[in-house]
Amino acid sequence: MLFNYRFAGNTNVSSSSYQTAMSFAPDTLRESAWFVGKLNKKIAFREAISALHDVVVSDLRFKPKDKTAYKEWVAQNEALFLAEHMNGYDVNVADAKIESIKTALTEVRSEKDKIMGPFYKARQQYFNYLYSNDREAWIVLDPVITIHPDELFFECFSQDESTYGKLGCNYNVFTAIDDYKCGTTNVDYSRELYEEFQKIRDYKETELKVDPSGFTVQTTDEEQYKEVKIDLPESWVRGFLQVSSAMTLPTIQFDLHPMDIYSICLLLRRFKEKRGPRSLRYILEPGHPVKIVLEPWGKEIVCARSVYTGNSKHEIRTWGRRRLMVLERLIPVAKKFTVHLLGTGLPAFYIADLGDMNFTLGLSGWTSNDWSHAGNFDLLAPRLAVDDAIKQKVFGALQKDWLSTSQKIAADLSIDNAQVAGALSAYTQAGRVIYDLNSNLYRLRELSREPLPFDKLRFSNPQEELAAEILEKQEVKFTAQELPDKTLQLSGTVKGKKKNVQPGYGN
Repeated sequence: MLFNYRFAGNTNVSSSSYQTAMSFAPDTLRESAWFVGKLNKKIAFREAISALHDVVVSDLRFKPKDKTAYKEWVAQNEALFLAEHMNGYDVNVADAKIESIKTALTEVRSEKDKIMGPFYKARQQYFNYLYSNDREAWIVLDPVITIHPDELFFECFSQDESTYGKLGCNYNVFTAIDDYKCGTTNVDYSRELYEEFQKIRDYKETELKVDPSGFTVQTTDEEQYKEVKIDLPESWVRGFLQVSSAMTLPTIQFDLHPMDIYSICLLLRRFKEKRGPRSLRYILEPGHPVKIVLEPWGKEIVCARSVYTGNSKHEIRTWGRRRLMVLERLIPVAKKFTVHLLGTGLPAFYIADLGDMNFTLGLSGWTSNDWSHAGNFDLLAPRLAVDDAIKQKVFGALQKDWLSTSQKIAADLSIDNAQVAGALSAYTQAGRVIYDLNSNLYRLRELSREPLPFDKLRFSNPQEELAAEILEKQEVKFTAQELPDKTLQLSGTVKGKKKNVQPGYGN
């Protein structure tokens, strides 16, 4: 999926003994949005933005060992091994041959290094350049920044597309706000910027700027613009839509003390799994401390400071737990962590309360299952058919206020709340609205400058598309029967292209 960006210059950082200024270069092809303010909560912001960086650079996919060097060494020494094996027949002759071969191989290797040396050096320099400078090779480092009347927030994805990060900052984080305009924009973000974040100190004045000058440069000065065309994988875009949809689902919610998160991270650093299951098992009982069991070791953490206040007992297992190490930097500055669990093996959200900031970490079901394939259900499927006229009214109301709840919009427009929720869900699936799990409201956020091709992004494979078509045509017929043991038995038929299929029974 091709995206076009045009940045007015590059993001830059200027630092002195008394002041640090960070200026993000926004995408000038998008509707103008900007922000200029001076940081108040400097240390907390430094840790939070660094945790966001930890998300975008993380890649926990399995990487097999590279045995290329070993195989080359074996090939180079094969003749020596054979000669040493055969030297029992005539030791003197064999030794002479071995020395002769060693001398010849040394000369060949020396000549090879002399010829290939410049190539290897140039290749390494090229890879280093790509890592540090080439935005197209590292486009996932570019966050999406949204400026709203009450806060600005950054969003990003990990390289393995299994982890979502969102940092929200309300305006108490800043001592002075010179100017801002609401909107969403992509910013030019370089790896060196992370190194500059580490230099933020309490005694230094720090200015954060989404550079408004990028929108006032004359269009005739084309040499001042940087044109970038990025071909992003559809899974990356679809993952953003899946996260937004997952946030709107009902969750099991409870709070954890920062020391509980510390205990999890400590055990994960002390022990390495050699077998499965590699899960966190949450045992939730109303009125009792939250219990967390780390498998396969069976080590139990009793969170004495964190009492579960829900109404029913739950036991939920989650996987991909090492991604929680992202939260380590937030432990000293966090007041609490609110956990939202969708269910066993399903996505989970951890929200760090940083006072005037909040950090949301969204994890797919497990590390190798990225967000575009999370769970065994289609999060992008419309939940309620809503008339286009109602959709436009709802979106217009949200555009006016930038953020709102479905109940408030329903009251303002005198429309049934279910219809409003259905419309907002549709816009969430289209990447135009995001559900803020921390504030429990909807926010306007245009993920792209142009409407996303929803037909391409809705299904991850042809089987999902076929299943949705069968459901839409109502070609699934079933009956339900309650059994004496109080279980429910379902039976039915599915109309296929060539014949009717009768699935197996399930309770």
